[in-house]
Amino acid sequence: EQLAESSNFMEVCYLLLYGELPGPNEKELFEHTIKDEMLIHEQLIEFYKGFQTGAHPMAIMVGVVGALSSFMHDGLDIHDAIEREHTAIRMVAKFPMIAAIAYRTSVGLPIVYPRADLSYSENFLYMMFHNPMNQEFSCDPVFARAMDIIFTLHADHEQNASTSTVRIAGSSAANPYACIAAGIASLWGPAHGGANEAVLDMLEKIGSVENIPAWVAKAKDKNDPFRLMGFGHRVYKNRDPRAAVMQQMCHQVLEKLGKGDDPLFKLAMELEQIALKDEYFIARKLYPNVDFYSGIVLRAMGIPTSMFTVIFAMSRCIGWITQWREMISEPTHKIGRPRQLYVGQKKRDFISVQNRGDVSRMSETDGAGVFGCLGSSNGAKKSNA
Repeated sequence: EQLAESSNFMEVCYLLLYGELPGPNEKELFEHTIKDEMLIHEQLIEFYKGFQTGAHPMAIMVGVVGALSSFMHDGLDIHDAIEREHTAIRMVAKFPMIAAIAYRTSVGLPIVYPRADLSYSENFLYMMFHNPMNQEFSCDPVFARAMDIIFTLHADHEQNASTSTVRIAGSSAANPYACIAAGIASLWGPAHGGANEAVLDMLEKIGSVENIPAWVAKAKDKNDPFRLMGFGHRVYKNRDPRAAVMQQMCHQVLEKLGKGDDPLFKLAMELEQIALKDEYFIARKLYPNVDFYSGIVLRAMGIPTSMFTVIFAMSRCIGWITQWREMISEPTHKIGRPRQLYVGQKKRDFISVQNRGDVSRMSETDGAGVFGCLGSSNGAKKSNA
C-alpha cells in the first residue's frame, strides 16, 4: 500500500533489482538509463511486419520478445553479474515499446517512438494512443498514475505459473529473453493472466443491475458452474491488499471520465457493494480482488481487452527477470527437474505390428480421424476462391 501510494513503478523496479529503494541520485540515474535503453533495434521492428493485422498482441509479444534473443545472444555471459544487471535493465526498458508496437501492429497503425520527456507510464500510453497526424499529446496525470499503479501492483507475486516457467526455462542457462518469452506464453493462458478480462466478460453477461440478484443466486448455488470472476484469491484468505489500492484508483478514473452513469460501470459498482455486504461472500472471504478493479480501470481508459494481458506482462517483467537473475546468481544453481510420479501401465512386452489389433484411440472427423484433417494444413486460411 505504501509503495502504491507514495512511490512509482521505476522505484519498485529498482527495489526488486537491488533490494532497497534508490536515493535521489540513484533514482535519477536509473530512470535516465531506462529511457536510454527504451528504443528497440530497427531490424526487430521489421519482425513485426510478419504478423498479420488482427493478430493477438500476446502472440506478437511471444514472438518478438523471443526474437530479442537473436539480437542479444552472442557474447552474453549470464554468469557475469554485470551482464545480468544490464539484461534486466534492458528488458524492463524495452517492454513499453515492444508492447505498444504489438498493439499498433494488431490494428494496423503506424509505429510511434518513445520520448525522453515522458515518464515510463506516460511513454507507454503515448506510444499506444498517439495520432501521428496530431503532433500535440497530453497525457492526463490521473491516467498515467493509474497505469503506474497497475504496473506496481502486478510487479511480482510469488511462484505463480509464469514465474515458475521463467525459472524452469532459465535453469538450463537458456537466453534470458527466450525465458521471458516463455513466461509470456504461460501468462497468456486464461487461467492466469486473463482474469481481469474475464471480469468484463462476466459483467457483460450479467447485463444490467436488475439482473444481479439472479446471477448472485447462481454463484451461491453449488450445483451451478457459474462463478463470480474477480472475487476471492487463492493466496489471500482475507482481502487482497492490492484490491483496496486499485479500488480507490478505479473510482478516481471513473470520476475523471464522468463514467459513473455508464451501465457497465454502474453494474460493477453495484456488484461490488453487494459482495461487500452479503453474508455469503463475507463468510467465505470472497472480496473483490485486484483483477475486478483493474479490468474496469483499463476498460474506462480505452485500453482494448486484447491488451489487458500484455499490460500484465509489462508489469510482471521486472518480477520475472529479477527471479531469473536471483536464480542464476545462486552458487547451488542447477537445472530444474520437477518430480514426476508415473501412473501409467506396468511392464509390457513388444508386439509386432502385424499381430496388433486396431483400436480407435483418436478423435474421429467424418470417419477419417485427426490425420485426415491435418494432412494438407499449412496454417493458411482456406477460401472457396
